[in-house]
Amino acid sequence: MKYGVTIGMEVHAELKTASKMFCRCKNGLGLEAEPNTHICPVCTGQPGTLPVPNRAAIEAVQRVGLALGCSLRLTSKFDRKNYFYPDLPKGYQISQYDEPFCERGVMRIHGEEFHITRIHLEEDTGKSMHPTGAAHTLVDFNRAGVPLMELVTEPDFSTGKDARAFCQKLRQTLRYLDVSDADMEKGQMRCEVNISLYPEDADRLSGTKVEIKNLNSFKTVERAIEYEIRRQTEALEAGESIVQETRGWDEGKQATVSQRKKESAHDYRYFPEPDIPPFEFTEDSIEELRRSLPELPDAKSERFVSEYALPAADVAILTEDKDFSGYFEAVASEISEKIGSGEIVASVDRAVKLACNYLLTEVRKRLSENGQCISDFPVTPENYAEFIGLVADSKINSSAAQTVLAEMYKGGDNDPSHIVERLNLGQVSDQGELEKVVDQVLEHNEQSVADFKAGKQNALQFLMGQVMKETKGKANPPIVMELLKKRLA
Repeated sequence: MKYGVTIGMEVHAELKTASKMFCRCKNGLGLEAEPNTHICPVCTGQPGTLPVPNRAAIEAVQRVGLALGCSLRLTSKFDRKNYFYPDLPKGYQISQYDEPFCERGVMRIHGEEFHITRIHLEEDTGKSMHPTGAAHTLVDFNRAGVPLMELVTEPDFSTGKDARAFCQKLRQTLRYLDVSDADMEKGQMRCEVNISLYPEDADRLSGTKVEIKNLNSFKTVERAIEYEIRRQTEALEAGESIVQETRGWDEGKQATVSQRKKESAHDYRYFPEPDIPPFEFTEDSIEELRRSLPELPDAKSERFVSEYALPAADVAILTEDKDFSGYFEAVASEISEKIGSGEIVASVDRAVKLACNYLLTEVRKRLSENGQCISDFPVTPENYAEFIGLVADSKINSSAAQTVLAEMYKGGDNDPSHIVERLNLGQVSDQGELEKVVDQVLEHNEQSVADFKAGKQNALQFLMGQVMKETKGKANPPIVMELLKKRLA
């Protein structure tokens, strides 16, 4: 029997507000070096304390909702979600149940739509720590009370690839909005998957749902789903029943493992949070938040393709990171100014395309090798634009360009013209000077000349290499090629 796959996602993201969700403690996202340093009676659940909602966190979630096409409720409230766990200090979590801040959104990826059921806000838990060899557990409450956004999707997914793409685009959106760094390696974004299989001729929601919790990388999201599809398929084909449960991902085994029985909503005994009054919002306040949204990834990508005449594949990489795309735009602006002043004579399209190419290849490679991001790049957009002008106007060749960029990356003297002059890297384009070198190379390589005339095209590349060698890589390649063909005709 063939089976269909139904997948829904739950994604948590810690918000990078200055303070925690319901108290004034510093929000260190639980990454503090020392445990239990940013805690107080409120976030550790001491008797008699009262929570005070963080307005910045609420507005952050509402902005995410607007960015993802959600409807924002004009009335909303917090609820108590009751369950016991050692790192949940109050014995319940302040969350939202039936009146979340955001509802009914959509994310479009490669022409497909994936629908969002809700986006709500809650407080994060602490962290349990299990010292090696110890018979006890320690709890760090630094993370307790950190604002935590939860996004729940409709069961629109059927492959691990789509679920992974959704999570990646969500992280990109959160970073563009500057509400969360969503660094999965640091636990700032955590994904959970609900997956079930059903006979292809049955209702797609008729299968038994299994939840896979705390997936901490995009690769793991995809792999866990692929494994679970195989596991459930094999079990069903063997006549076994699927148990509704919560499973985790074992990286060493590359498999999901059973953890506990899956809870239902009624198990949490939700009821309205009595210490926090309901919220009421106005259409004007929501419209003000809408106006505060930055240009989002999809809109920026469309504009880059149109405005800069760049391939969509290049634009997808350029706009993946907001700061990276911002750097490129600053460079493009500098290029336009330099062309307008006559400092660069190449066309805008040529210079901008070169700027994009070097950013996506050489610059990204160097940053990646050093574990850096574009904010660590020591070259100003103005100096980078000047460098691109030297390449675009054929004042240096590609070999020299590599050297210049490497020198600029080191810091110190970032002026590319100074580097070219200091290292004597200027490209030789004088035809008379190059004619002498070409004639000399042809005279000393009679066999290669004969090979070329006999139809061996590789001989031409060899002769080109000899000219470049004689000029120490500074000869203008197109001019050299033209002279060689003319002399060998």
